[in-house]
Amino acid sequence: MTEDLSSDTLERLRLPADPAAALSRLVEAGADRVPWPAQGRTLMRWRALAEVAAHDLSLAKLYEGHTDALAILAELHGPALPSGSRWGTWCAEPPDARVAMRPEEGCSGAVRLDGRKAWCSGAAGLTHAIVSVHDEADRACLAAVSLRQPGVRVSDEGWEAVGMAASASVDVHFEHALAVPVGRPGDYTSRPGFWQGGAGIAACWWGGALGIARQVLAFAARGGKPDAHRLAHLGAIDAALAGAAAVLREAAHWIDTHPADDARRVALNARLVAEQAAETVLRHAGRALGAAPLCRDARFARAMADLPVYLRQSHAERDLAALGQIAVDERSATWVL
Repeated sequence: MTEDLSSDTLERLRLPADPAAALSRLVEAGADRVPWPAQGRTLMRWRALAEVAAHDLSLAKLYEGHTDALAILAELHGPALPSGSRWGTWCAEPPDARVAMRPEEGCSGAVRLDGRKAWCSGAAGLTHAIVSVHDEADRACLAAVSLRQPGVRVSDEGWEAVGMAASASVDVHFEHALAVPVGRPGDYTSRPGFWQGGAGIAACWWGGALGIARQVLAFAARGGKPDAHRLAHLGAIDAALAGAAAVLREAAHWIDTHPADDARRVALNARLVAEQAAETVLRHAGRALGAAPLCRDARFARAMADLPVYLRQSHAERDLAALGQIAVDERSATWVL
């Protein structure tokens, strides 16, 4: 798909309400073929993520995972993509949910997976996934696995939250499932694309805040001139989004001009700024409009419930501490106007 994935484009596609069905429509339209990170058009990639997030955050969770999987497969020279396939990237590693990878006897290059993987967004509607696993030496590895085989069981367990409920982030059980290794042990986190891709989450958070801001503006424009208090809340929303957008544009430019460098500091900064902006939008949106749209407008209510849950993909103070430690270690900061 060569054109930017704008809000008008999404409207023309008439996406279904179900995120899995909507992802399928995006794949069919070629709207998942966004630029890879660090190839000169990172900002175009992030604009696509942001627009999908502004449309529907649960869909954005699936779309981001799918596009991240495609980028990983390209960077690590993974297996060819089956036509129309829809991918997840499931690399969360809680201590009580791990997947073991063992070589398949008599079949060079194939492996078998056993174990439970948590936080598998969109599992029931996807065809394939990239999964973080552990080999016989307990090294962290990646494997590409087809989800349409007897050794894969998608459960209905693992998600109780109201926010992001439509992302269907459930537990998946692997029982001797056939898979293909992707890259070498340790490649997932050591490759440049790890933090380049991780920075893209900030675009999703910013896009979720953008979707709420657009709805606040539409509500405020109804019934004549809004009062001064509502205008003040709109002003705060505008300032938060503008500041975070500037940081995201700068981060995208840095990644494109430093494609082989460690983008951890840039990614953490972008994510934390986007998180703070989104929290500002959430606070002012509720105060600007009051209870009525939260109770009577399904789309607005869903977005206001989804975004706080999505933001918790951030590690909050842990990420702030990590960013501070980087500044101390490097004896420098990027505070340049």
